[in-house]
Amino acid sequence: MSSLSNLRISVNNLFVMIELELRRLRHDRTEIYTRAVQPVLWIVIFGPVIGNLRAIPTAGIPYTDYITPGILVQSMTFVSIFFGLTMVWEREQGILKKLLVTPASRYSTVIGRSMSSGVRSFFQVLIIVPIALLIGVRIVPNPLYFLTATAIIFFASGGFAAISILIASLMKSRERFMGIGQAIIMPLFFASNALYPVEIMPPVLQQLATVNPLSYVVDAVRSLMITGDLSNLLTDVIVIAIFDVVMFIIASISFKRIIE
Repeated sequence: MSSLSNLRISVNNLFVMIELELRRLRHDRTEIYTRAVQPVLWIVIFGPVIGNLRAIPTAGIPYTDYITPGILVQSMTFVSIFFGLTMVWEREQGILKKLLVTPASRYSTVIGRSMSSGVRSFFQVLIIVPIALLIGVRIVPNPLYFLTATAIIFFASGGFAAISILIASLMKSRERFMGIGQAIIMPLFFASNALYPVEIMPPVLQQLATVNPLSYVVDAVRSLMITGDLSNLLTDVIVIAIFDVVMFIIASISFKRIIE
């Protein structure tokens, strides 16, 4: 009975965190729009320009179509990695101390806070995808595929947000946090298959791409939204799930350090 009660508290805590994030966005939508500017520029300007060069092999897929899933995932990663800034602010305001005295375990708190970043990623998808369609990107016309791709982005954002919680537990100022965040995002993005196939990378980068969780998220979303080839989808989902679980555990272990 006790374990069931703890499970119920943990699940309720998860939904409370997501609801809290929805309320924040409802009162201030500015960040949603400003975060979408950079990925929109990638799709509207960078994609067509590089596509005209025809220098990157994309197996017959128009280059803008090819990078659209990568840009969606990059936007998700950016939002999730910097989600920890909220944690830094809450630490300064004393809010996190109050969270630690609630019945919910620190594991459910970390998972709840991490998954709430998926709310922001979801709204990024709702902004970027219609713009991509307007400029001619062809998406697989299967609603189930699109919903699955959106769900993958939502859950993958939790793992990257857990990284941000880990950073927040180590960095005591917002300036240091932002510096580390930038140092993580760009290597993850460029050492993945977001902008070009892994096969054309130098051997060292190919090895990095195979252990880069971003590559598996991009591959899953690209297969569902652009190519329709689901042969690697199960592998991608398993890797994403392992990544999330590992990051949740590590972030939960370090969570108490965030208020020290």
